[in-house]
Amino acid sequence: QLVECGGGLVQAGGFLRLSCAASGRTFRGSAMAWFRQSPGKEREFLAAITYNGGRTNYADSVKGRFTISRDNAKNTVLLQMSSLKPEDTAIYYCAGARTAIAGTRQAEYYYWGQGTQVTVSS
Repeated sequence: QLVECGGGLVQAGGFLRLSCAASGRTFRGSAMAWFRQSPGKEREFLAAITYNGGRTNYADSVKGRFTISRDNAKNTVLLQMSSLKPEDTAIYYCAGARTAIAGTRQAEYYYWGQGTQVTVSS
């Protein structure tokens, strides 16, 4: 089970940190990722991290602004978002794979959270 928190309303240029708490014994062996979905758009890959945090991967749209990290001792994954833009407004989802390394496709991720709303005002 994955539970996201940390969303909210922020002004453009601001900062938010999303957290995803995972339950279950498989977390430490699983790649994790963040996706988002805006109204009328398909769900979009944002960032992924390998099981041990050794490698990360970002979508071009967030590279340099968003940072994914994980704390396996606490079974959590974070997404730190800075320089937020109105176009970052979306529901943000945490996702977990059944493999130690995973890519950018939704089909690679088996576990999904319910999402947390992020709204960036101009």
